[in-house]
Amino acid sequence: MFFRQLFEPDTSTYTYLVGDLLWREAAVIDPVLGEVEEILQTLEAEGLTLKTVMETHVHADHVTGASALRARTGAKVVVSRHGGAPCADLLVDDEDFLVLGDEVIRILATPGHTPGCVSYRWRDRVFTGDALLIGGCGRTDFQGGDAGVLYESITRKLFTLPEDTLVYPGHDYKGRRVSCIAEEKSRNPRLAHKSREEFIAIMGELDLPKPRHIDVAVPANQRCGAASA
Repeated sequence: MFFRQLFEPDTSTYTYLVGDLLWREAAVIDPVLGEVEEILQTLEAEGLTLKTVMETHVHADHVTGASALRARTGAKVVVSRHGGAPCADLLVDDEDFLVLGDEVIRILATPGHTPGCVSYRWRDRVFTGDALLIGGCGRTDFQGGDAGVLYESITRKLFTLPEDTLVYPGHDYKGRRVSCIAEEKSRNPRLAHKSREEFIAIMGELDLPKPRHIDVAVPANQRCGAASA
């Protein structure tokens, strides 16, 4: 088993590398365009071949490195069937799975932040993208977000995982690297002991600023990060 967590400070984005050390195959989750070289250098240093580039959703805060990695390595790009990114090589849905050497990565549909959000469950951990964050969750006020749908995704899909499942989010703005399902169920201020109606009210009152890179990032990510024609 190989695992590496990378951090891009401009947008506080986490990228994850996972791999099978027997078959020397790897996948990357939510790569940032500006970190493509670091990703490739890490893979080369570990003797791993990139097979799959997995997006949790079409991001609004950074441009993905998916297209650049596909061009450099031949890896297949994976996006939700409902993600609005027809550039992907493989469109996935709930309960699909990906094979990486002897490893199996399972797809959990977790919409709400956007309609096309998915989480990836691998071994004892789940990569939640922007659906579930440490002590928070993704916003729901643009890109077709829906607070009620997000509540159902988290409480009925993620919170039903074993409580010791490690939670690796798409972002963290306070330097936190990992949580677990038990901690988020009991301590997440937006979700712990909150009804669906209370959660919807909380999300409706966030009044967050528009993401700095949204006007560039969303159309680029609908092309898997490729430059426009």
